[in-house]
Amino acid sequence: MDFDHILERRISVRSFDSKPVKDKELLAIIEAARLAPSACNSQTWRFVAITDREFIQKICDEAMRPVIPNKWLKQAPLLIVGCSKLDVISNRIGTRVTGIEYYQIDLGIAMEHMVLKATELGLGTCWIGWFNENKIKEILDIPKKIKVSAMLAVGYPKKKSAKKRNRKPIEKIVFSEKWGQSLKMDH
Repeated sequence: MDFDHILERRISVRSFDSKPVKDKELLAIIEAARLAPSACNSQTWRFVAITDREFIQKICDEAMRPVIPNKWLKQAPLLIVGCSKLDVISNRIGTRVTGIEYYQIDLGIAMEHMVLKATELGLGTCWIGWFNENKIKEILDIPKKIKVSAMLAVGYPKKKSAKKRNRKPIEKIVFSEKWGQSLKMDH
């Protein structure tokens, strides 16, 4: 499958088959994240891969925020919790100087690598950011100095779960030279 096809096939899946994710697939997904770039090659991301149904159930019951509890997560055969080490110099100093939280960018890139690899493997994913970080840390014994920023549900999508995504046209999302100026393209 070529890269453009992977991008076109990627969707947020919220309905999973009960078939487990194979160990070799999980390792391929983690390897994709491991190869991601990071600020000063700091590689501050860390991941907790959860396949234990009881842990996933407990996270759903105790760590999801109200209003949008993401109860569909209970059926995901794999949950990857994306974490960052905040004690690395590039994160501490870089954030103070620029105001940019590089660890967030680095984790986002690494997790998107996971999403794209999972898509290539025929797996579906869904990003989750609506959770109580302290409860996640408590349930998974994650140290206080570690930041939990995102979770990723992974599994084989049920056939009926795929929906075509609407995307804005390019001219609505990119400008040329200055904000608001239309992109000029040679044909």
